[in-house]
Amino acid sequence: MKIIECVPNFSEGRDVAIIKQITEAIELVSNTHLLDVDPGADTNRTVVTFVGDPESVVEGAFQGIKKASEIIDMREHTGAHARMGATDVCPFVPVSNVTMDECVELSKVLAKRVGDELGISVYLYENSASQPERVNLANVRSGEYEMMSEKLKLDEWKPDNGPTELHERAGVTAIGAREFLVAYNINLNTKDKKIATDIALDIREAGRAKRDANKNIIRNADGKMVKVPGSLKSTKAVGWFIDEYNVAQVSMNLTNFNITPPHIAFEEVREQARKRGVRVTGSELVGLIPLKALLDAGKYYLQKQHRSCGISEADIIHIAIKSMGLDELSEFDSLDKIVEYRVGNKFGELATMKLTDFNDELSSESPAPGGGSVSALAGALGASLSAMVANLTIGKKGFESSFDAMNQLALVGQKLKDSLLQLIDKDTDSFNFILDAMRLPKKTDDQKSKRLQEIQNATKEATKIPFTVVEQCCEVMDLALETASNGNPNSVSDAGVAGEMASAGARGAALNVKINTLDITDLEFVKDILNKTDILIHEIEEKIITLRKIVDEKLNN
Repeated sequence: MKIIECVPNFSEGRDVAIIKQITEAIELVSNTHLLDVDPGADTNRTVVTFVGDPESVVEGAFQGIKKASEIIDMREHTGAHARMGATDVCPFVPVSNVTMDECVELSKVLAKRVGDELGISVYLYENSASQPERVNLANVRSGEYEMMSEKLKLDEWKPDNGPTELHERAGVTAIGAREFLVAYNINLNTKDKKIATDIALDIREAGRAKRDANKNIIRNADGKMVKVPGSLKSTKAVGWFIDEYNVAQVSMNLTNFNITPPHIAFEEVREQARKRGVRVTGSELVGLIPLKALLDAGKYYLQKQHRSCGISEADIIHIAIKSMGLDELSEFDSLDKIVEYRVGNKFGELATMKLTDFNDELSSESPAPGGGSVSALAGALGASLSAMVANLTIGKKGFESSFDAMNQLALVGQKLKDSLLQLIDKDTDSFNFILDAMRLPKKTDDQKSKRLQEIQNATKEATKIPFTVVEQCCEVMDLALETASNGNPNSVSDAGVAGEMASAGARGAALNVKINTLDITDLEFVKDILNKTDILIHEIEEKIITLRKIVDEKLNN
């Protein structure tokens, strides 16, 4: 699922009723999830955070900007924070399965719509900037609302979208795309703010002032301070003392966690702390974090421990939390802190059921879930068993040389397990989509034609799901063969069961492919998918025979 975060800043932080109208306008858009609303009375500004799929986020942002332009009057606005519009800034942030380039394109779509439909002048900034001078928001916002009427008329500051005349009520808006910002604090076993500040100066990208032998600041010919760059790119840092916790912290904004992820920042601060005779005791995440950042951290520490990374997502996250001490100051709730988890469970209702509840549902008179979901489950069980055998091989005496191969096998097994678990619900959903198509009106010839086409489209999609199960079960079979051949011999029976599950899942899913094609009129589609299915089933039948021989030989010996 593609997930984008949007963090619009609205120029109202005191009137709760106005703020609520804006957030309600965003929430009314389907598939948007409001994560946080942070108003500030002194700044008279509210930072709103919501996420969703690309289309929904663009619509949610537009509705929020539209509502703000209707109920906030910039002619009367005052506050401590720099601002130029009712919606001052609106960035898109890639979170999951989305590239920065996609976010840039979406920001341009929104900017054009805001300019055309609302008559608001828009500047594109950060990664979306049309000119180098517009990358930095401070440059774009220079002069603030009071100077925007004149600024818009300057050739060099002509807006990217919208009029060159100021929308007196709504002002000007900056729209763009940026990386996810991780607010991250690291705790020290000292109350001394100076130590924390000293560490911050050594690690932040901007670095510290360069000094001569007499400790005097060195300046260049223009009189500007010469700086020694810090050790961490894309990092802003300060040191401070927190009364609430009675500790000093190195407080950081990681402006691009792909360049400097939290675990690398944590390790660097640990090293710097040791040089100063203090120790890192843990850390604190302020706000939300993308799932990838924690998974990367967990895998980093697993690798340092020479342990398998092919374990469950929950276990990897647990390793990350404990390794960085994210739960030292307060409980770390993954469901609350991880962006993707706030949006919803990555598995559907069926996959998250108890075994007894799933079997009860399966045995009911409802036709779904049915054989397709069961086939996907069988494949997932095979993938899980394959990963288990790989993990039971890692670290065992005599298998030291197979660490990399088994670690990779376990990783692939976990990935296939998750995908097949998702297909359990997708198979049932696809059947329900066919039923929805059948319920479409059929009174007129046009309605009948549209209904038949929608039924065909839904049936094709429903056929692709079990075919994907067949493909992935073939991959699981390869894992089972590898673990049976080269894995821990004490678990060879488990490798055998993994293969049997993969075989059952593939053959079961193939039956679903075939029965669905009976209702498809596109004969080319039918011929192609049946041919591909037959080839895969033939391959898996040959492999299960080989697997059984390997397992029998090892058990007999």
